[in-house]
Amino acid sequence: MGIRAQQKEKTRRTLIDAAFSQLCANRSFSNLSLREVAREAGIAPTSFYRHFRDMEELGLTLVDEGGLTLRQLMRQARQRIAGGGSVISTSVQTFMEFVENNPNIFRLLLRERSGTSAAFRQAVAREIQHFIAELTDYLEATTGAPREEAYIQAEAMVTIVFSAGADALDMTCEECRALSDRTIRQLRMIAMGAEVQNQKRRQPLS
Repeated sequence: MGIRAQQKEKTRRTLIDAAFSQLCANRSFSNLSLREVAREAGIAPTSFYRHFRDMEELGLTLVDEGGLTLRQLMRQARQRIAGGGSVISTSVQTFMEFVENNPNIFRLLLRERSGTSAAFRQAVAREIQHFIAELTDYLEATTGAPREEAYIQAEAMVTIVFSAGADALDMTCEECRALSDRTIRQLRMIAMGAEVQNQKRRQPLS
């Protein structure tokens, strides 16, 4: 990559970070203006168009990056699990740490999931499907469950965890710990039910 290309990529990265930094509990992406993002990034508004067609393209990039960041963290959690430890506890703790350390990213995913833009809703839905698909692969490989049953379990688990993450945004540290404990118990109940289902399936017909 040449110097010019490196500089362009650096400016693009600065724009992405500038947009993320302006998101907060009281401000969604739809409230950001191109001029504000450009000013925060330290570039002229006209230079914005060298990197993104419009604010929607920037927003879709934020959604993709947010989802990818979280998926990478969850993959790392599963790798740690391979060395010993509770699958569910480690995963929930990793997810809650992400929400705590990256509230703006998680708020973006939550808000755009039900936002007015169809393109944003579809992008967030794709990210959630990526989570479900990766967890389905993991459950299928580790439990031996049929693909369809692993998918149903994964879908339920992802739904519960995302809901807990949304609640955690407005909680104190103590409340978050209690929420994490409840979430772990809920997921363990789902896993126990899935295991019972697997055992029944494996039993020979009498």
